Amino acid sequence: MVGRDPSYFLLWALLALTGLYGCSAVATKTKFHEPITASIKSGNYDRAAQEIRAAGISGKYSQKDRLLYYLDSGMIDHYARNFDSSNVELSQAEDAADELFTKSISRAAASLVLNDNVLEYSGEDYEILYSNLIKALNYVSLDEFDEAFVEIRRANDKLDLLEQKYADAATAFNQRAGQNEPAVDYRAGKVRFNNDAFARYLSMRIYAADGQLDDALIDRRFLTEAFETQPNIYDFPQPDVIVSSDSLAILSAVALVGLAPVKEALDLRIRTDKDLDLVQVLYTDSENKDVEYGHLPMPVSEDYYFKFAIPKLVPRFSEVGSIEVYANGQFIGDLQIIEDVSSVAVETFKAKSLLIYLRSVARAVAKGLAAHKAKEELDTGGVVG
Repeated sequence: MVGRDPSYFLLWALLALTGLYGCSAVATKTKFHEPITASIKSGNYDRAAQEIRAAGISGKYSQKDRLLYYLDSGMIDHYARNFDSSNVELSQAEDAADELFTKSISRAAASLVLNDNVLEYSGEDYEILYSNLIKALNYVSLDEFDEAFVEIRRANDKLDLLEQKYADAATAFNQRAGQNEPAVDYRAGKVRFNNDAFARYLSMRIYAADGQLDDALIDRRFLTEAFETQPNIYDFPQPDVIVSSDSLAILSAVALVGLAPVKEALDLRIRTDKDLDLVQVLYTDSENKDVEYGHLPMPVSEDYYFKFAIPKLVPRFSEVGSIEVYANGQFIGDLQIIEDVSSVAVETFKAKSLLIYLRSVARAVAKGLAAHKAKEELDTGGVVG
């Protein structure tokens, strides 16, 4: 059976919601989250759900942040045990993410000068990945195992297609590059993550609860492979997992703890070299000032020096050192780590972070050169020879 204790789900709720709030780089108003977070911390999920809906009705979630509303309301309805509503909202989030990503790539490819922060938030890949897994848990709670398996497969499919998703975006950008803008070879970053241990664990548990032990053992092997082949994600010991027992029922307690990473601006500086047709990107912080972050071959007409910034994901420290599980007042064991959401978030972000970097450099160069040309025109009375 799949067992759940609400006291441990409180910790999971705190992670999930702070993750959604913290990782949105485009959310324009966040103070209204404070009473919602207070309700979650007190375990009053029904009140938190009401507060999120009230925030949505009153316009606290801006139009460009509507995906966040679907994510937040879907997550809190899960913890309020409104499983059907949670599934509807998380499905809306998934549909919106697909639509908004396509729209954002189309608009960004059409206009280099368009700032990404004015686009509607299309979500981070890990947010949508875990939305599928939360929906799987909802279906387990509703005793709808077939639907739970569908969500787990959708999560795994997203990982399989992640690199191709951004490779297609790079193709769209390359078709535009060089047309009245700096020529950049757009390419997506590599992702070293295609097997999610948490998804395998859920699938294994559902198969075992349904009496399909052969399938459960297959997922158990996939779980082991996730740890063996992806040490960049799973840099901690693989948990001991028992698939079945002839004499005892198996209680599976799941908790996610800590804080998801947040997006912060990484301030950089561009230096162009017209003789070498080179754009050099330098750090600006006091510790690494003028150390090279990277460089790109790019034809430029003049030597310039100007600032720009790109987003980066910054992990946050968790004060939770261990979780003890009790049943009927009796200690039955400590939970073991099966997934670090922060590592998943950072790794899946790599797929598009290179595209963001390349596009940001091209935009900064284009804007810098345009500003310099405008200054020259002013200095020469509107005539540039």
